[in-house]
Amino acid sequence: METSGYAKWFRASTPYISAHRNRTFVVLLGGDAIAHANLANIIHDLALLHVLGVRLVLVHGARPQIDAALPDSRFHGHRRITDRESLGRVLGIYGEVRATLEALFSTGLPTSPLRNADIATLTGNFIVARPIGVLDGVDHLFTGHVRRIHLQRLRAALDARALVLLSPVGYSPSGQAFNLASEELAADIALALEADKLIAFDAEGYIHDRAGAPRTHVTPTELAELVAHAAPDAKSSAPLRALLRASAAVPRCHLISYTDDGALIEELFTAQGHGTQVSTESGSLVRAARADDLGGIVEVIRPLEEAGVLVRRDRDRLEEELDRFFVAELDGIVVGCCALYPYGESAELGCVAVHAAYRHSDTRPGIGARLLAAAEASARAAGIRQLFVLTTQTRDWFIEHGFRDAPLTALPAPKQALYNFQRNSQVMIKQLEETHV
Repeated sequence: METSGYAKWFRASTPYISAHRNRTFVVLLGGDAIAHANLANIIHDLALLHVLGVRLVLVHGARPQIDAALPDSRFHGHRRITDRESLGRVLGIYGEVRATLEALFSTGLPTSPLRNADIATLTGNFIVARPIGVLDGVDHLFTGHVRRIHLQRLRAALDARALVLLSPVGYSPSGQAFNLASEELAADIALALEADKLIAFDAEGYIHDRAGAPRTHVTPTELAELVAHAAPDAKSSAPLRALLRASAAVPRCHLISYTDDGALIEELFTAQGHGTQVSTESGSLVRAARADDLGGIVEVIRPLEEAGVLVRRDRDRLEEELDRFFVAELDGIVVGCCALYPYGESAELGCVAVHAAYRHSDTRPGIGARLLAAAEASARAAGIRQLFVLTTQTRDWFIEHGFRDAPLTALPAPKQALYNFQRNSQVMIKQLEETHV
């Protein structure tokens, strides 16, 4: 078996494993996903997340199963009207679905990826519900909303390393059960828990813009516009409604395909992903480096040092110069860096590096350009009028970003004295225009 490719991928996933450990993810698994042949693989991937230390709450749906059992159901918009007779059928279907999922998480055969995993699933009366009541003259009967979530119980279960498995059912203080919308429940739990991610599945696995093109990233504002133009009763919009509802406070939401084996792992553990992420496009992608960024900076620059693109810096020197660094951070991972070294009214831009996996990312402008912009802004604020770089292999990129070739004599005298003639780096300079407010 050829393992070199696997070893490289596994090695590249290390930052993600570290970033996701002890994070809280809420997962919405709809009835379409549960009926699909890929369900067992999805459960195996969720089990892997659990083993890697992710705190998981799994909310399941059962819409197609209920549609098949109750073909005469009435709807108001996208909401099923649940009468007393159908409520018993609905609760029975939820019980069957939950048992199916529990059985898959309990698989322990020698050939199963879950052997020796010993995953404890936990369900219970975590949700207090209330009736929706009458909307537009329509009594929703035993269809309800979330009134309150027993957060202390839920957090205690997660702290005990249980995988919490919830059906879309809530109970009133009088003991009455109510049928809930699974997408609303998943979003409400993610918001209440202050979860790090909400993950939803559909057949496509990508959010498409109004022209039909798949998107790997959308903002909550863009998603709101897409949901507003979707048919109100379209079942395909259910996961989108969940993502939109949660995106107000959950940092990152994801839509992933339930038909593609391994899509969940690719989305969470690779730079290119395999789905759509919903998050606010943050201007704070680049920030000043902190002490805990040192390891991430080393990981970014080490391959470029080994290739001769960057001059080698030992860890002690990096630690001493850390206050001169900026880093680009995505998903809690350092993916790029640069440093600024002042020389009077000039400054050297050094150690410009982007992790290989992110050099062709969908982030616009690019990560390198954002690092440069942050360095330029800092330089202007310090009264610096020009930047210079010494480069051996990235001249074209610097030309694209406003730098021009310059002679060695254009460098500040202290830098000229340290110039390495054997390395023969090209000197490049960029004049910084003053900004007027």
